[in-house]
Amino acid sequence: MAAIKGVIFDLDGVICFTDNFHYRAWKAIADREHIYFDEKINNRLRGVSRMESLDIILEKAERIYSGEEKERLAEEKNEIYKGLLSEMSREDLSSAVKSTLYGLRGKGYLLAVGSSSKNTKQILERIGLGDFFDAVSDGTNIARSKPDPEVFIKAAQMLGLEPEECVVVEDAEAGIRAAHDGGFVSAGIGEAARSPLTDHPLGTIRELMEWLL
Repeated sequence: MAAIKGVIFDLDGVICFTDNFHYRAWKAIADREHIYFDEKINNRLRGVSRMESLDIILEKAERIYSGEEKERLAEEKNEIYKGLLSEMSREDLSSAVKSTLYGLRGKGYLLAVGSSSKNTKQILERIGLGDFFDAVSDGTNIARSKPDPEVFIKAAQMLGLEPEECVVVEDAEAGIRAAHDGGFVSAGIGEAARSPLTDHPLGTIRELMEWLL
């Protein structure tokens, strides 16, 4: 294995948690459209793009939605979601995540975010990490969402590193698959720790620093 020089973090579920905001926004859209939606369905949306998430929700719809209608629903969901993000603050950055990030930075690792979300930079600003990372690759600069490895490949390029020189930290199966297919070392937390594709399962985020240091 090549020497690890960089760490690429997924955002939601690793750096912070916005699942509840996504759920509330999608729920508002689904309820208005009279489409059944619950937390079990919501779990299927983790790590996938907005339009792919909408397609999953519309599986329960009683009619077929046009492409134009789907674009409108996705945009309306995002506006609701962005409004909810105003509730986030620096308190949403846990001490465990903060100490891990600064510990890795102190040891010379290059740090990046690799997220499919187009709201990544706004979220980072809200939790006090707006200027912290060496690179941010997100939904604004990719054409394909996870499990396609594009978001991580671009993050590595921004860091000036090869995939094998980077660890990807993920909480979702789609993200672990993207890391695997892109040639990255992967560290899985939560659900992703149980994936057979995960190179290094983590019980907590602090274990990442213990492993790398």
